[in-house]
Amino acid sequence: MEAETFSDIRGQPITLDCQRHSSFCSEFTVSSPKVSIGKVMAYTCSVWLLAYFLFFFTQNTAVLSSAILVTLVGMVLHIHFVKVDHESLLVIGSLGIQVSSSYASGREITSFIEMGRIKDIVINEAVYMHQIIYHLCVLLREPAESDAVAGVVPLFQSSKPRLDCLVKVYRSCQEILSKVP
Repeated sequence: MEAETFSDIRGQPITLDCQRHSSFCSEFTVSSPKVSIGKVMAYTCSVWLLAYFLFFFTQNTAVLSSAILVTLVGMVLHIHFVKVDHESLLVIGSLGIQVSSSYASGREITSFIEMGRIKDIVINEAVYMHQIIYHLCVLLREPAESDAVAGVVPLFQSSKPRLDCLVKVYRSCQEILSKVP
């Protein structure tokens, strides 16, 4: 078990935890920083100051109630649907790949791709806004043609690690996939 610190495409620190369970099984977990209490306070204060400013001119208490409600609902939605705590990739040479995302609220989404559907794992580059970023992707095999690609499944979509982190995961995945008959 080794944990290394890398950075994401925005320069924020992320942690890659690599666990090698056997020569045919490895797990990679990318963890993002926790929700910053300072940012939460800044956003909350901004919304409430705007509400008090509007209340000063309108003298309508519904403005204040709406601001409190919008802030609370916004925070709950952000924690439940947007803020990913960590993403993991479990590669089992004989079975397939399991991809999991755990949100700050405790919600978890897991999907499994069986080995017969996997053509390869690659590092793909993409244009994002005004820069080129890299994604680790699983190429899915077309059932009718073994050489054709049926689809692409990007990994670590929320944490968006930089290339140095992706290369480390890629090499370990290729090492496991090379042992599969």
